[in-house]
Amino acid sequence: MDRKAQLNPFVKLALDFGPLILFFVVNGRAGIFWATGVFMAAVVVAILVSYALIRRFPVMTLVTAFIVVVFGTLTIVLQNDVFVKMKTTIIYLLFAGVLTAGIVLKKPFLEIAFDSVFHLTEEGWRILTIRWIVFFVVMAIVNEVVWRTQTTDFWVAFKTFGFVPLTFIFALAQLPVLQKYAVKSDET
Repeated sequence: MDRKAQLNPFVKLALDFGPLILFFVVNGRAGIFWATGVFMAAVVVAILVSYALIRRFPVMTLVTAFIVVVFGTLTIVLQNDVFVKMKTTIIYLLFAGVLTAGIVLKKPFLEIAFDSVFHLTEEGWRILTIRWIVFFVVMAIVNEVVWRTQTTDFWVAFKTFGFVPLTFIFALAQLPVLQKYAVKSDET
């Protein structure tokens, strides 16, 4: 059996959320432009550490890192924080778009993104995918409302302490779908 190497869940959590925590801390001490530079560097380091540990680059992580670097660079070079704020919306809409394409093309993109952690029926993947599409669109709208109506410091705090818990809560709310549509292993 050809099994892909998996990151320890705590290491994965640190690599996924470490850069975001650094972004929040540096923003509070040095402002959005320094925070953006540190965030970009931390995302690149997290990808390299991930590669060193599992010898591959997860596609979603690479796409996210690319967008972070492009919009972060625009933010710093143009000294305009709108780009880093829009990045979040673009990433959410990109994820929703890719998952929608998967539904249309009948390709299990969500299953690929979860890297075979869950084993669901085709109907289970379809339901879960539709729910994540809706979630990502809602989160994109929420990001737009927050960054356009609140201060930059509030947006950074909400990005760190609002979006992350909302994502965890949403993911936990999907447990009944994961249980109901889990592929039953053959007992012989």
